[in-house]
Amino acid sequence: MKKQFYKWIFFRLMGWKIVGSIDPDIKKCVMMVMPHTSNHDFYLGVFTRGITGLEMHWVGKKELFRFPFGFYFRYMGGEPLDRTGGLNKVDSIAAIFKRKEVFRLAVAPEGTRTKVAELKTGFYYIALKANVPIIPVAFNFGKKEVNLGSPMLPSGNIDLDMSILTQHFIGVEGKIPENGYFFENK
Repeated sequence: MKKQFYKWIFFRLMGWKIVGSIDPDIKKCVMMVMPHTSNHDFYLGVFTRGITGLEMHWVGKKELFRFPFGFYFRYMGGEPLDRTGGLNKVDSIAAIFKRKEVFRLAVAPEGTRTKVAELKTGFYYIALKANVPIIPVAFNFGKKEVNLGSPMLPSGNIDLDMSILTQHFIGVEGKIPENGYFFENK
């Protein structure tokens, strides 16, 4: 029932579509979600998750998961990030992958909704450390589509892998286009 409601809002009212799919057999991955230019990206992710029926997750500092909001944030796919014991973020998140049976982590490499000159690379190193594929996901407001790309297992050569992954985002327009990261066609 909820899935049908999501479809009605997303497809009929909003006029969006989902292009591509994520193989449900891929239980663990890092989803490279771009461009991240507005708060509207959050509900696009919620609708995409609801329509595909796949668990999708995000991480936040553990303090967010206290009463009264902890239950809601977990319900929305949130996972508290505990960095005690001297772990950095990459190691902490890789540890989450190890203990979870299903963990599809959505990360916005821009790290903010404002214009950036460089992408953050933590998502790449998380996938590399956890030995999981990266799936590029484009929120294209210009075409009103969420485009789910092909999974790619990181090789350890970040320059080569990023040149392949970023091809997925060429021509993609965020809600606030001037805040989106610019990709050159290489």
